[in-house]
Amino acid sequence: MENNNVSRVKMLVESAVMLAIATVLSFLKLIDLPYGGSVTIASMLPIIIISYRHGIRWGLLTGFVYGIIQQLLGLNTLSWVSTWQSVVAVIMLDYILAFAMLGFGGLFRKNNSQPLGILWGALLVCVLRYICHVISGATVWAGLSIPTNAALIYSFGYNATYMIPETIVTMIVGYYLGSILDFRRDRVRPYRGSKGSVLSIFQWLAGLVLAAGLTADTVLVFSKLQNAESGDFDITGLTAVNWTVIGIISAVAVAAAAILFLLAARKKKAE
Repeated sequence: MENNNVSRVKMLVESAVMLAIATVLSFLKLIDLPYGGSVTIASMLPIIIISYRHGIRWGLLTGFVYGIIQQLLGLNTLSWVSTWQSVVAVIMLDYILAFAMLGFGGLFRKNNSQPLGILWGALLVCVLRYICHVISGATVWAGLSIPTNAALIYSFGYNATYMIPETIVTMIVGYYLGSILDFRRDRVRPYRGSKGSVLSIFQWLAGLVLAAGLTADTVLVFSKLQNAESGDFDITGLTAVNWTVIGIISAVAVAAAAILFLLAARKKKAE
């Protein structure tokens, strides 16, 4: 019984720490859209890791608490709606349910590859959160930040402008954290693959460079797909994208990653 109490206390402490980290990361925004939604530096990942470490039930509870915290931080959002039904719908769909979905991040824990398990878990919860926001946009926000006509289509587009980059960032960071740290053990330790090997520093840096390049490109593209005045999804914004800058960023990232992978291969041969 005593061991169970110690384990429960440890889980509570870990969850509290991860909630704090997730909250801080939620303020580090790469994109902040005028009518709600933002791209952060993997702010959902700490909750996903809690679910991966301690199971879906505990993850759902942690995600539920995180949703409440995000709602308290975003109380000004409720000023846009007038009826109590709308207030309840916003709280439930855009916050409580949307962030509780992060609790399913540990669904692929049994996958032999931890990096892939976290990656697929991140993809799943991002899709579930996206669905919650789409439903909210097509119902509660129709006529407010989203045009009433074709509200569902606009909601798909508007929420995609921040959820797609957020998903990419979360999956990339989650994959590489899962490549270097073992979250399945009682104590977090360096991760070793099925053959007992770990990623070399050159491989890790190469992946990080590619991730940074892809993230930068995504942010530069999707930041132009929302009309600054109406907040509507606007595909014509692609013409305003600086494709030269994107090309340079992509070329530099690929070249740097290629050099790092080459160094990793030489190091492996030398060993």
